[in-house]
Amino acid sequence: MFHKILIANRGEIAVRIIRACREMGIRAVAVFSEADRAAPHVSLAHEAWCIGPPEPSRSYLDIDAIIAAARKSGAEAIHPGYGFLSEHAELAERCEREGLVFIGPPAAAIASMGDKVEAKRLMKKAGVPLVPGSDGPVASARELARQARDIGYPVLLKAVAGGGGRGMRVVREDAEAESAFTQAASEARTSFGDPSVYLEKFIERGRHIEVQVLSDPHRPSIHLGERECSIQRRHQKLIEESPSPIIDAARRAELGATAVRAADAVGYRGAGTVEFLMDPAGSFYFMEMNTRLQVEHPVTEMVTGIDLVKAQLRIAAGEDTGLTQEQITLRGAAIECRIYAEDPDRGFLPAPGKIERLRVPGGPGVRDDSGVYEGYRLPIQYDPLISKLIVWGETRDEAITRMLRALEEYVIEGVPTTLGFHQRALRDERFRRGDLHTAFIQEMDGHLALPAAELQRLEDLAVIAAALAVRGDARPATTAHAAASAWKMAGRRRCLERSPR
Repeated sequence: MFHKILIANRGEIAVRIIRACREMGIRAVAVFSEADRAAPHVSLAHEAWCIGPPEPSRSYLDIDAIIAAARKSGAEAIHPGYGFLSEHAELAERCEREGLVFIGPPAAAIASMGDKVEAKRLMKKAGVPLVPGSDGPVASARELARQARDIGYPVLLKAVAGGGGRGMRVVREDAEAESAFTQAASEARTSFGDPSVYLEKFIERGRHIEVQVLSDPHRPSIHLGERECSIQRRHQKLIEESPSPIIDAARRAELGATAVRAADAVGYRGAGTVEFLMDPAGSFYFMEMNTRLQVEHPVTEMVTGIDLVKAQLRIAAGEDTGLTQEQITLRGAAIECRIYAEDPDRGFLPAPGKIERLRVPGGPGVRDDSGVYEGYRLPIQYDPLISKLIVWGETRDEAITRMLRALEEYVIEGVPTTLGFHQRALRDERFRRGDLHTAFIQEMDGHLALPAAELQRLEDLAVIAAALAVRGDARPATTAHAAASAWKMAGRRRCLERSPR
């Protein structure tokens, strides 16, 4: 096992990995930007190194700075967490060249799954069902309209190098093709440095179902059941649960076997997630593979009893996890609510700021994965996630009741949050009976269902306001709203210093 690893991330996921390291007797090295000097992960680690200014491209996305920190600290391995460089093949390649262990899959697997068009080609070859769509990137709005007519409207434009909902546009008729193509390509270029977009059939009222896989080179790959992730805003998840309320044992085995086949097709190693879209008729289609630890991994841990971070570390260290498919059983139900500093009444407008008062819920079956504390100021440069609240119950009904109790106990003052939204969503009769789909939030009663034009206006205002706050002028900047998408863009400026401990 490793003696020391570096966590190339921040916030709650850095805290989560540090805790696993401490329990395994591994020294944890944190890195931080100048905006994160007072962040919890910095104080919880055994040592911490500053790697640059607040902008992600000059700190958390700077591979040179991260490798330099690993070298100077004496770390043997790097854990990328999720977001930022976690799905960046270059970091995995650099680790190999530098004699460091990358705690994740091989660079080739990251590269093949990161290119959505290549991923679809590989999955088709492996016999994994795909959403009907283009064979490659579409080159123009005219080509978009032509292919959309062949596939059948509505269709969905997606960034080839994309993720986090950026570079995505629904197109319902020829008249929308020009603006949708221009906007999607522009957003893809800004977020990922690649304007390429491709086309898929848009499945109305589809469900987002994903399967956790674990690939240990010592034994056959396994799956750890599914997660229901259909409650989303701007194509980003807000509520996740395991198991899905509509998946029975037979369908679970089918989905799991398909996910394992997908992982094996790319020579996967470690923890990963295969994401599917299920249509109203019950057919499921491959969407993408996340070659990293998922934000929502705690719900799988709660129902399986398996610590996924520790499993990652053991696999990366060359140890045998000892896990077989026959050992995996799902017990009870778990739900995760992502608590954001956002204003649901204004289209989930990001609102980072200082947390003036904080009371975290507790009690049986309650877990809070957080990277904040009372008095902490959420930096504007990053995703405004405050915490992930996870509960477990013997049944789904008990888990819902427990989550509502925990949400009522949770007190966060100083910034708007999604706490109230989560309570409204869990009390919705459709949620209680498991009638979920990716447009659930848009169909909720009341002012949450803002018109698309108003949502876009609020999003534009958030980008402008954050740019002015960060740069002092109107030049483009990484914002709290767009930071998750900017994780895949790498910077090169070095800034390294040892933090006094």
